[in-house]
Amino acid sequence: MSHATLHTDRLILRPPVADDLAGFAAYRQSDRARFSGGPGSAADAWAMFAMVIGHWELRGYGLWTVALRDGGRAIGSVGCLFPEGWPEREIGWHIWAGADEGKGYAFEAANAALDHAFGVLGWDTAASFIAAGNLRSIALGRRLGGHIDVNAAGLSPSDVVIRHPKRRLA
Repeated sequence: MSHATLHTDRLILRPPVADDLAGFAAYRQSDRARFSGGPGSAADAWAMFAMVIGHWELRGYGLWTVALRDGGRAIGSVGCLFPEGWPEREIGWHIWAGADEGKGYAFEAANAALDHAFGVLGWDTAASFIAAGNLRSIALGRRLGGHIDVNAAGLSPSDVVIRHPKRRLA
């Protein structure tokens, strides 16, 4: 199993460490998490973070902590997921509060995650399960080259499923 770290022009995507819990928990307890099962309690955030770390151990991949190359500040979580019970493999993203929205960080990080999923992990397809009201994430999924797959199952019946077809990598 590889705990790969990815580098983009502006970002470092690295496996999460205990020091990332504070930023992750702040996100999970905030209104920003309303489209991803939150907001929740500190205990809920801790349990979710433990799942994120455990996913790396059990699957060899997972959500990276996204940090700015300039200064190293953690700004979110992006990555490849397939927890037990999920309908299929997912590319997911969460950019935390105070991450200077509108700078394309989620797009840059999710692009790197998709390249990793299709290249290193050998996935043939991936989905993103997005709450129906999360219009910005739906737009991001489409900007990443995905399309809405009305025949795919989401995590909940109301999810919009974005299908990311296999990329041909150079």
